[in-house]
Parts: sequence; structure tokens; C-alpha cells
Amino acid sequence: MKDLLLITPPFTQLNTPYPATCYLKGFLNTKNISAFQMDLGIEVILELFSKKTFEAIFEIAFKNDRIVTENTQRIYALKKAYLQPLDDVIAFLQDKKPTFARQICSDQFLPQASRFNQLDDLDWAFGSMGMQDKAKHLATLYLEDLSDFIIECIDPNFGFSRYAERLGQSANAFDELYANLQAEPTYIDDITIQLLEEKLQTVQPKLVCFSVPFPGNLYSAFRCAQYIKTNYPDIKIAMGGGFPNTELRSVSDVRVFEFFDFITLDDGELPIELLYNHVKNPNTKEFKRSFILENNAVVYINNSSKPDYKQSDLGTPDYSDLLLNDYISVIEIANPMHSLWSDGRWNKLTMAHGCYWGKCTFCDISLDYIKIYEPIAAKLLVDRMEQLMEQTGETGFHFVDEAAPPALMKALALEIIKRQLTVTWWTNIRFEKNFTKDLCLLLKASGCIAVSGGLEVASDRLLKLIDKGVTVEQVARVTRNFTEANMMVHSYLMYGYPTQTVQETVDSLEMVRQLFEIGVLQSGFWHQFALTAHSPIGLNPSEYKIQPHYKDITFANNDVDFTDTTGIDHNQFSFGLKKSLFNFMHGIGFDMPLQEWFEFKIPKTSIKPDFIFQCLETETNFNIKPTAKIMWLGTEPLVTEHSKTKRGNTFYSLKLTFHNTTNTFDITLDKDKGSWFLNQLEALNINNNQLPSFSALKKDFETEFEDFELFWFSKPMNVLRDNGLLIL
Repeated sequence: MKDLLLITPPFTQLNTPYPATCYLKGFLNTKNISAFQMDLGIEVILELFSKKTFEAIFEIAFKNDRIVTENTQRIYALKKAYLQPLDDVIAFLQDKKPTFARQICSDQFLPQASRFNQLDDLDWAFGSMGMQDKAKHLATLYLEDLSDFIIECIDPNFGFSRYAERLGQSANAFDELYANLQAEPTYIDDITIQLLEEKLQTVQPKLVCFSVPFPGNLYSAFRCAQYIKTNYPDIKIAMGGGFPNTELRSVSDVRVFEFFDFITLDDGELPIELLYNHVKNPNTKEFKRSFILENNAVVYINNSSKPDYKQSDLGTPDYSDLLLNDYISVIEIANPMHSLWSDGRWNKLTMAHGCYWGKCTFCDISLDYIKIYEPIAAKLLVDRMEQLMEQTGETGFHFVDEAAPPALMKALALEIIKRQLTVTWWTNIRFEKNFTKDLCLLLKASGCIAVSGGLEVASDRLLKLIDKGVTVEQVARVTRNFTEANMMVHSYLMYGYPTQTVQETVDSLEMVRQLFEIGVLQSGFWHQFALTAHSPIGLNPSEYKIQPHYKDITFANNDVDFTDTTGIDHNQFSFGLKKSLFNFMHGIGFDMPLQEWFEFKIPKTSIKPDFIFQCLETETNFNIKPTAKIMWLGTEPLVTEHSKTKRGNTFYSLKLTFHNTTNTFDITLDKDKGSWFLNQLEALNINNNQLPSFSALKKDFETEFEDFELFWFSKPMNVLRDNGLLIL
């Protein structure tokens, strides 16, 4: 028996748990509140995509005469070929049968329906990525064929990472969702409820908390809550998470509380602690940011004087109870950055609560999850990393920050290197000028493999209007720094921003084309601007020359329909932008005129064809901050002394030979200066608690020699600068 049952309802990711319940359980541990967590999504997927269940699905579809399209007829005709390997394919995607990859990759092993029509460039995509990845991609297409069969014959609302998402998107009124909940449960509902019932019997909780991160989790959360209310009326039910935090801040429909007793907003730790106290003792009516039903009206109560807990007091996320060995790694498209989201298990952590920038005009910066910025100390972060590695056996980390701060990333990297940990990590960033070449090299040395960040609209006028705090030139240089440090760079791209002209859309595409052609971006994704109620644009639409179309809100309120005064139909650009980007990511189409990507007339770009190239033409920076720290990432050199006689004078020099993981190189210095530098190397090592500053190094040098700058920018030192001598 446990006090709380924490549930992530279907569906989110297949490859790794969504972290909200893990964060909450880690916190509850610090309060000695017993809790059990489950990812209902992965459990439903595993039950659904089994040979036993799919035999029943084929039979139901046939009996109900649902097999009508050419695609489903083909799948049904090949049902034996689909059923036979299904359990083995799932085991392979769980990394339990790696040798099965060779069978999957052999011709004509897996049956193929419409999803396999996109197989043209497999040789390009996986020639360098390897057989395991190719097999994962083929296995993913095979599962997507079966998914299409479910959608067409069993349940039109099914989706691998979402369920009935349409019912949760911009659902200003509760009517449609409520009507669906009055209908008979679907086949997938039945599986979900059966798994939920088993857990309720085992855990016997007093309070069930549903974390609903996305619109695609909403329907299942309500369906599960409905079942609990009907069959376990004494159990209290709460909902929190990303969806209510952004969408349900003005909920007023009393019917919502036929399903839930409480809806909490923003950080969930203190609200859930107080809900637990209330459930344990109903006379205790202290709440934090919670909606309840009182006298047949929805009431928002925030009567607790207790402040939210500091990030340092929340404890380490706890992944226990979750089926960590059963998650499925899939590769939906042949894009290495996208595979980070869907392939492999990642421990999730956060470097800082909120966003340190907090100014972007399209973002929900008025809400606490963005507005309240609170970083975590690097030492505590790495403590938590070590705890999670011990608990989960995984050394991969995805830091799920809104935008990870460069200074904290540097401190984190230094701490990882100092503890000699072998970890792999990636995160979301802003393309800050602080991401220098040297900082990127440090991050790479600590295990950082990739970053994603918002370029948004590649137009300096619009970036200024967005208040992004970057320019296209700066983005180009930062992405170059990451790329040259062998880290993958993904960029979020936006079109249809208020007042954006057709010319700016075309010019933005040209900027993106050049960034990919020159090789400083490896991945990207275009999305159309959406107006949200809690963003600066949503709060002050007239300043951005748009006309919002508000509706009577009784349920969800975030995305707002609007009219842009430019009158431009930005939808028309969607296909061309995405098609061109797909080609650019494959390294092709750079020489094609931009007009070729669109079926309607567009203006020629006004961007010079070498604009990005010119942005990257940088001169050596001779202005180093005196306080900058100097660090040596390399090994100790082998030292040999040489002498050379010229005109009767003997000159002594030191040859320093360095070995790193990929090559061997050497430099030669005058003996005196070489001896001085060798004496400094120990101080430049990460294990030195106080790395010397540039000014301290200069001062020490000039006690014996003259002109430190001439020495520092000499050819031998430049070789070291290219091989691990960093200025931080």
C-alpha cells in the first residue's frame, strides 16, 4: 500500500519516461510520503503491440467490416507475416535482442505497407549510422504500419506519442471531450483501464495524481479518472502538469470536477504535499494554487502562506517503479538529432528552473514555469547525476531546461571532468555569444553531444521584435563553435510571426539554406507561429498588429485564433519550407533556386549568397579578459632537450610531444620559456581547485620574461590552443 499513485497517462515518449512523476516522487521521498508511479503509456503500448493482442485486433476489424482501404487490406492479407515477428521486434527495440538486427535488415523479412514508401534513401541515412539504427528504423516503420491499421480499423484517435490529441487542443469548451467520455470506452481504453485496475488493487492509494504534460494525454487522464470515480469513490484524484499549467488557468466548467477533485497549477511539489495533508485530514484546508469544486462552483484556492520549495530542496528524481528495461527505442525518420528524442533511455534533469532570458515575446513568460528563474549549484547537479546513474544504470542525461545558462553549463562541465565521470548529455540553449569556441570544447570534453536552440526567424528585424537577444550573425558563429567541437546542433525555426512579410520568409529560408550548406547546422524544424494567451503578444496583441479572436473560455485557454493585419496566408509556405529543410538536412538541394520549393510565385531573396560565410570570417581575438580562467585538457608531454649552435652560440630548446585521443603533435619552445610553461601545466589541470586567471599567468611570466602576449599568441601556443588549451 502507498499513500499516492502518480500516473503519466497515455501517451508520451516510447523510449524514456516523461520526468514529471520522477521529480515528484523524488520530492515526496524527502517528506517521507510513500508514492508509487507508473507510466501508463508504455504499459498500454506493450500490451497493444503484442502478438496476442494484435490477433484479436485483426479479428475485430474483420468482423466489424472495417478493412476497406487498400493499405489495411494489404496489412490484413499479410497478417501472419505481421504477427509472427511482433514480439521479437518489440524485444529488439527494447535492446533485448540486438542480434535480431541482421534479420530485420535482410530483404523481405518484415512485411511492408504504406509506411515503407519512404525507403529511398536508407543507404544514405544509415551507411554511416550502422545496422542497429537501420534495423530500428525498419522496425519503427513496421510498427507504424500496424499503427495505421489501428487508426483505420479500431480507433481513429490513436497515436504513438499522443491519444485523442484533437480533443485537448484549443478545447475552449468542455463539451466535445465530455461527450466522448459519455460514449462506450474504446478498445484502447479497455486496455488502459485493465492495467490501471491492476495497479489500483496493488497500490491501494488514498490519492491518485495524474500528470498531464500535453493535449494528447488529456483524454486518457479523464477516462482513467472516470473509472476511478465510478469504482473507487473514496479515492481522491488530482491533475497537474504542463497542460493544466498553460491551458486550464481559467477553468470554470463544473463538469470537469465529476472526474477530478483537484487541479493544481505550476510547480507541483508543495501543492501535492498540501493535498496529501488534506486527504489525510479533511479538516486541513490549506491549498496552494489549486482548483476545487465548492458549493457547485469552481473555486481557485491559494491560501497557503508557505513558499514553494527551493530547487536544492526537492531531492533527486526517483525512477523506481518504472519499467526502465521495457521502453522502446524507435527511429522514425533518418535524422540523427530527432533520434535523440526517440532513441535510447535518458535520465532527465533540470539545471535551472525557468528561463534566465525570459523576454521572448512569443513565449509564456508571464507564467511561473518560465518567469521564476532559479539555477541549481553544479556540485548538487552532479551529485544527482551520480545518484541517478546508480539507480538506473544509465549514463545518458537530457537536461530539460527552457534554456540552459552558459555559466552553469561551464560549471557543470568542470565538475563532471573533475570527478572523471563518463556521461553523455544534451540540452536546450539560447545561441548566446558566451558559447565561445573554448567553452564548446569544454562542454564536449565533459560529454555534451548535442544542443538545440531557437533561431526562430532568421531575420534581424524580427529577432529584435521577438526580443530574442541574438542576431543571425551571432547564431552562425555560435553554431559554428558547437559544430567544430563535434556537437550536433538542432535549430527551432518559425514562420508566420506577426508582421512577417513574404520577403522576410524567403530571406529567412535563404539564411537557413546557407547555415546548412556551410555545415554549422545539422538539424532543424519549422513550425508556424501560434499565439498563446500568456505571452507578451497574447497580452498586448495591438502592439504586434494582430487581431485576436477570443472565445468564451470555460475549459482550456492557451492557443488563440488571430488575424494578422498583413493579410498574408502563412499556411501556404508550410510544405515548401519543410520540404526544403528535409533536403538540406540530407545535404542536397543547396543549388536549387528557392522558387523550386514552392508551387506559387515568391520574390527572389535579398540576402547575399555568401552572407553566412562572411559572418564566420573572424579574426584572432587579442582581447582576453584578465579574469578569464586558463585550463589544459590534454595530457602531460614527453620532453626532450635539443641544442643548436649558430655562430658560436649554443641555443637550447625543449621539444614537447603531446598525445591525445586522435593524434600526436609536438611544439618547440626556448628552454627557459618551455621550462616555465611545463611548471604551469599542473596548475592548469582541472584537478587544481583554483585555475589561474589570464592576468595571473601573465604576471608570473613577466617576472622572468618580457611581453607575455607575444608568447601567448605565438605559433607553438596556437597549436596548443587548437588541442585543449582553453580560455574560459
